[in-house]
Order: sequence, then C-alpha cells, then structure tokens
Amino acid sequence: MPYFLIQATYTSEAWAALLQKPQDRAEAIRGPIEALGGRLEHVWLSFGESDLVVVMQMPDNVSAAAMALAVSAGGALKAYKTTPLLTVQEGMEAMRKAAGSSYRAVTRNA
Repeated sequence: MPYFLIQATYTSEAWAALLQKPQDRAEAIRGPIEALGGRLEHVWLSFGESDLVVVMQMPDNVSAAAMALAVSAGGALKAYKTTPLLTVQEGMEAMRKAAGSSYRAVTRNA
C-alpha cells in the first residue's frame, strides 16, 4: 500500500480549542483513515510551517484525496498538504524507467 506524508497547519481557533481541552488528534484521524482502507503509521507535532506531520498508508490516490477533503472540510486547518512517498526500491525502479525513456531535455543537443 502506498505511503503518504501529510503536513497540516491548525487555525488559531483550533489551537485555542486544543489549549482549553488538549486531545490526542491521532486517535481522531485513525478511524477515518481506516474507514478509507488505510493505516495510520505515525503522527508528530512539529515546529515551523506545519503543526502536524502524519505518515499514513492508503490504498490509492483517490483514498488519500478523500481523506484530505474530509479533514479540510472540518474547518480546523488552514493548510493541508499531501505528498506521495516512494520506497527506495520504487525510486530506483522509476530511475530505471526514466533512463529508458525517450525524453530529451530542450537544453540537450539533438
């Protein structure tokens, strides 16, 4: 099953609610991820641009998009970014396929 990296940023209203009543939001997203056929790998709180970093497995891009839509529609986030992740083996397979393609960059001599 493919892996996806999620980076999310809470609204100030969501942070205010979490400060009043701290809660484990990993458990809030585990059920929906599993309902879409996926698996929650891990959740971290982070500093910087993103407040949350999540690694999950989903059956396909459509399921990952469905999760993004469901969470974004909730209104607690001001940003949500999904990045598909490749294993090293998948990356190497992609490199071999790219090397065998007929693509020629515009900057290369014909």
